Amino acid sequence: MSRLLRTISITLLSVAALWGAACESISIPQGRPVTRAMWVTRFDYKTANDIEKICQNCQEAGINTIVFQVRGNATAFYRSSYEPWAEQFNFTDPGFDPLEVAIQAAHARGLKLQAWVNVVPAWWGTEPPREGRQIYNKKPEWAWYDKNGARQPLADKFYVSLNPCLPEVREYIVKVMEDIIGRYAIDGLHLDYMRFPNEPAGGVAKPADYPRDRQTVALFAVETGKTPEAAPAEWDAWRTAQVTNLVRDIRRKVNEYKPYLEISVAVGPVPADAKKLHFQDVKTWIKEDLVDTVYPMNYTRDPKVFEERVALWKEFAGRTPVVMGVRIDDDIETDRAQLETVLHTFRGYSLFAYSSLFDSPNTALEKQDEATRERRELVRKALLPQLASLSQSGAAAGMDD
Repeated sequence: MSRLLRTISITLLSVAALWGAACESISIPQGRPVTRAMWVTRFDYKTANDIEKICQNCQEAGINTIVFQVRGNATAFYRSSYEPWAEQFNFTDPGFDPLEVAIQAAHARGLKLQAWVNVVPAWWGTEPPREGRQIYNKKPEWAWYDKNGARQPLADKFYVSLNPCLPEVREYIVKVMEDIIGRYAIDGLHLDYMRFPNEPAGGVAKPADYPRDRQTVALFAVETGKTPEAAPAEWDAWRTAQVTNLVRDIRRKVNEYKPYLEISVAVGPVPADAKKLHFQDVKTWIKEDLVDTVYPMNYTRDPKVFEERVALWKEFAGRTPVVMGVRIDDDIETDRAQLETVLHTFRGYSLFAYSSLFDSPNTALEKQDEATRERRELVRKALLPQLASLSQSGAAAGMDD
């Protein structure tokens, strides 16, 4: 592939009636594939018709890759061999297979479909799942426990976790991934929460030092001859290594079944912080070719912070493609500027999220007031022509995968 880059100027459609001025143009470099992805959460669909509409909307918006969530908290939006149907379907078969419908609907429109899975979370909410087969109930010994033997408490602001330090937990997660990649014609496996989901309730207090169950501490002692108290730095490094071991095991299984399948991973926007706080060692994953593409979640409206993170990934990722995650908000000029920066620098963008632009059965949207709904409509009308124009110009330049 030629490395010579030529600038394609794409004139954005005027939105003066909406914003008082015409949008500027976005320019993108020619000569490399551009991923134009959309994150579609598990809350964005309830029926097969919802999924068909999602794929239609994404195609019309110039999206070429749908990152479609099929596992949120150890429940399934596909016919899993290991986990129950999601609570959104009352833990029962909804009469259709969302993942299969999404694959067919996406492929019929020439779009790629990545199966998006939350890897380490076990459950979310203040009450345990009603389904006895759900892993939170079925395998309590796989949960996080503190040094006093207390199980990680349930809450409505963060996930409770499986313990990736236990070999049997990693083996189970790999089987879940194997089930998806072995039975579905997906174009990629998108790993989210490939880390310790150790955010505290409200995000203010220092996270508890999980996991401190006897088995985990014993495994650490066997490998290091030390205790967490005596060697806190080694304890952090060891926990980081267990997350990487899980990535390594998934990579090995994908290579066994479908070595051509893309493994992408959603990662924190500042690699050093993600490693320090959540034991997410993306630098090692890239060095060892454990992942094919990284999706940094650069969710900020601060231009300076956004650019600082872009600079980090420009230097950090090297030969591994970066698809920068951008959160769509009600400020079209900021959205436009961020997309322009991303398209000048990386392989492409991924928009968070579908419900920021399109109607969705996501119940959270019902809580928005009329003014919020109107702003969302303005953003959609302003941004979608830009994305569609980008798609047409990109295809003409031969930049698609």
